[in-house]
Amino acid sequence: MGVYEIVGGRPLSGTVSIHGAKNSVLPILAATLVTRGRCRIENCPNISDVETAIAILRCLGCEIRHSGDCVEVDTYGASEWEIPPRLMEKMRAAVIFLGALLTRFGKAKLCHPGGCPLGERPIDLHLRGLRHMGANCEQEGTALCCEAEKMRGCTIALPFPSVGATENLLLAALSARGEVVLCNCAKEPEIGDLIAFLRLCGAEISGEGTSVLRIQGGKELHGANYSVMPDRMEAATYLAAAAATRGEVRLTHVCPRHFASVTEVLRQGGCEIETGERDVFLHCRNLRAVSPIRTAPYNGFPTDAQAPVMAAMATAEGVTVFEENIFEHRFCHVPALRAMGADIYAAGPYAVVRGVKELSGARVEATDLRGGAAMVIAALSASGKSYVYRTEHMQRGYEGFVETLKACGAEITTEGQ
Repeated sequence: MGVYEIVGGRPLSGTVSIHGAKNSVLPILAATLVTRGRCRIENCPNISDVETAIAILRCLGCEIRHSGDCVEVDTYGASEWEIPPRLMEKMRAAVIFLGALLTRFGKAKLCHPGGCPLGERPIDLHLRGLRHMGANCEQEGTALCCEAEKMRGCTIALPFPSVGATENLLLAALSARGEVVLCNCAKEPEIGDLIAFLRLCGAEISGEGTSVLRIQGGKELHGANYSVMPDRMEAATYLAAAAATRGEVRLTHVCPRHFASVTEVLRQGGCEIETGERDVFLHCRNLRAVSPIRTAPYNGFPTDAQAPVMAAMATAEGVTVFEENIFEHRFCHVPALRAMGADIYAAGPYAVVRGVKELSGARVEATDLRGGAAMVIAALSASGKSYVYRTEHMQRGYEGFVETLKACGAEITTEGQ
């Protein structure tokens, strides 16, 4: 079990180059399976979730070459449609292979995915849509077995704009006879990134950025070269860290409009923020409470930014209310922040944060990726020394996390990596 040892109280200052998006590269890697050829995916972050996705592709028979931020996938030899439980249990995003497997082989077998414990997060929306397209999905013990000789064109209305369901149904629809129309689908930038990649491979898809996607099924897809979009959640994390420590940071290789809801909150809190076409600069002298923050599908405030921003608001002047509308267990970081001296009351979907003058170092344990990042941010702003355990959570989504923070002046070391 890895540990971060952090001596807080140092304002962060520096330039951070943002890596490729975790939530974009994983569905794109899964999507290579629907092609018959070689794909070269660039700007892949060096994180454990990417390693797991690569392991799944290899298990399915693909040949992989991984060098630096480039992953080359040769799908010619893909012949397996079952993902072992040991790989499924490593990350939630593994479920995205379901739609890709159905398009490639007409069948799939996998167990329910693992990842961060953020609540039930059932995949019933995925299965309901797949069944509507003609797939037979049955539970066999702990395994989910799906089969479809041929998907059919249809219209599917999602009751909630789920990102995972949108991605899975989009990939499954590529093998359908005729047109599949997905209504009330997710509009996150990562969906647009997946669509852009699939288009390069020969797919006919329209409607990205809107709540209605139209997919013309039955197209033969080929390999392509593609560069993954920058990670807006990594960007939000470093902005929150700079605000929490009353420092300054310049982010490069970003798309500022993708996380405008986060910069707007920080600007309301008193941060000076300048945005360019591909960079963002933040400087924070004092931080004050902001109006209620409600997580919502894009382009609302992202659930993945809730915990890091809460860590910053723990020492803001005044009271900030958070309303979590996406995941039911997304306040798992609150006890750790309280252990550092934060004044937070959480009940149901609400958390009330009364800013305190200063946090104090403590020993805490990360429970999930973004919650762990929040604990690191709180530790960076606290007086004294903190120990953040279970760093494997952060390795799932942040490349070079410790090195980047050190380069910005943080006093942070690792143990047990």
